[in-house]
Amino acid sequence: MTTPQAKFTIDQILKSEAQKEISAQLKADWLQKFNRATNPPAELAHVTLPPCEPVIGKWFKQGDLGFICGPRGLGKTWLAMLLARKCAEGSNTTGLSEWNIPSSRRVLYVDGEMSMDAIRERDHALATGPSENILYLQHEALFHLTGAVLNLAEPEAQAALLEKCKNDKIDILFLDNLSCLFSGMRENHADAWECVLPWLLDLRRNRIAVVFIAHCGRNGQMRGTSRREDAAFWIINLSELKEAAEDGPGAKFVSRFAKSRNTSVTDCPPLEWRFVRNPGEPKAQVTCKKNSAIEIFRKCIEDGLVTATEIAEAMSLSRGHVSKYAARAIKEGWLRKKGRNYAPAGENPPANQKIKSSAAKLKLK
Repeated sequence: MTTPQAKFTIDQILKSEAQKEISAQLKADWLQKFNRATNPPAELAHVTLPPCEPVIGKWFKQGDLGFICGPRGLGKTWLAMLLARKCAEGSNTTGLSEWNIPSSRRVLYVDGEMSMDAIRERDHALATGPSENILYLQHEALFHLTGAVLNLAEPEAQAALLEKCKNDKIDILFLDNLSCLFSGMRENHADAWECVLPWLLDLRRNRIAVVFIAHCGRNGQMRGTSRREDAAFWIINLSELKEAAEDGPGAKFVSRFAKSRNTSVTDCPPLEWRFVRNPGEPKAQVTCKKNSAIEIFRKCIEDGLVTATEIAEAMSLSRGHVSKYAARAIKEGWLRKKGRNYAPAGENPPANQKIKSSAAKLKLK
C-alpha cells in the first residue's frame, strides 16, 4: 500500500522528470536557433536584414534610443513636441539638411508632467497642419478617464504600452519625462535601470524608436546613472542661450550632441533655438541656426573655461585651432590673455581658476 508520503515523493520525482524534459527541449530549440544564426565571415554578406531607415537627418534612425536632456524649464518639452509633430507631419523641421525629416512617422507622445491644457496649447502652437499620425497619452486624461496612475516602472504597464505601440503601428515613442513616468526607480543606481532596459530592447526589436526627455543635474549632465547612456544612440544636451533677445514668451537654448553613434561630430553642429509666442498669436515662431566655431569658443569663455587645453577638449579641437580663435577674439577686442589663461576683455584672467559653471563641464560638439 502506498503511503501519502510515498505518493508525494513519487509526484515530486515525476514533476522533476517533466521539468528536465522541458529544459532539454528548450535547450535543443535554442541550439537549433544558434546554429541557424551563426555564420562565418564569407556568409555574412548573404544575411539580409531590413535597414534602419533615417527618421531625422543622419543622426536619428529607426529603433534608436535617444535622450533630450537639459535644466528644468529650459525648453526640453518644446523641442521634443516639435520633433514629435514634425515627424508625424513628415515636414522639414529647420531647413537644415542634418535635421531634415524625409517621411512621416507614426508617433505616440506620453506625457507624465504637464497639464492637459498646456499639451493642447503647445501642440496647436507647433502644428503646421492636421495629422492623424500623432497620438498623445496624457497622465491627467488617463486618471480622469480610468482612475489609473501611469508608472512605467511596472512591468505590466511596460508590456501594455509595447502592445499598444504594435497595435497602433507606432514608429517613435516619446517619454516626457524620465523622472515622472518611472516612479520609484532609483535614479543613481545602475541596477534599477535593469527593470527598463529589457523593455527598451523589445521596443528596438520591433523597430520602435524611443526618445526620453530627462533632467540635467547641477553638473550640466543628465541626472542619474550613466548606465542609461550606454545603450543610447544619441544624446542631445540643451544649455542656456546667453544674452537672448527679449522676443516674448517661449524658450531659447542651444542644443549640442553629447553622443551620436549614427554620424560624425561634423554632421551634428550646435544649434541655437528660439521658440517665440507673441501675445495674441496662437502659433509659435520657431527658428534655429548653426553656431559658428567662434561663437562656440566665446561660449566656452563665458562658461568659465580659461585654458586652451580645457577649451580644446570641450570643442573637440586641437590646441592650435583654439589659439587661432583666441588670436581672432583678442584682435576683435572681446578677449584678453595673461600667461596661459583667457578671460573676457575687462576682466583679469585668473591665474588658476577651477570651472565654476556647470555648463562648462559639458563636452561641446
